[in-house]
Amino acid sequence: MRRYWIALVLSAALLSPAARADEFTTTDVNRWEGEFDSVAKKGRELWTSGAVGTNGVACAQCHPNAANTHPETYPKFQKQLGKVAQLFEMVNWCIKNPLQGAALAADDPKMTAFIAYIHKERKGVAIDAGKH
Repeated sequence: MRRYWIALVLSAALLSPAARADEFTTTDVNRWEGEFDSVAKKGRELWTSGAVGTNGVACAQCHPNAANTHPETYPKFQKQLGKVAQLFEMVNWCIKNPLQGAALAADDPKMTAFIAYIHKERKGVAIDAGKH
């Protein structure tokens, strides 16, 4: 009887939606990568255009190809903000200060594009939160 219950519990666990959550097809992966690349491309366009500020300065003037942004180190203490911050907060600091623009909401599609672009440029770098 005990084997029956063990088999029943294992079967239920293996057939549950949670057990299948990580199953996806090559078509899924290709679609998801395409979606990400599309958003990162928009991020690069914003990064190089100066469109989010008011003074014509572009992110790329200080950070060509997202250089020296180090998304893999966030959250971390950020001197300019005086606290441990997320990457989007530092992006907003740059938008408000050097670019003299208005901050973006964390869930604004432009912010998502910026973050996607920054991460795409640093793809493969190990996560090291808090590092300076």
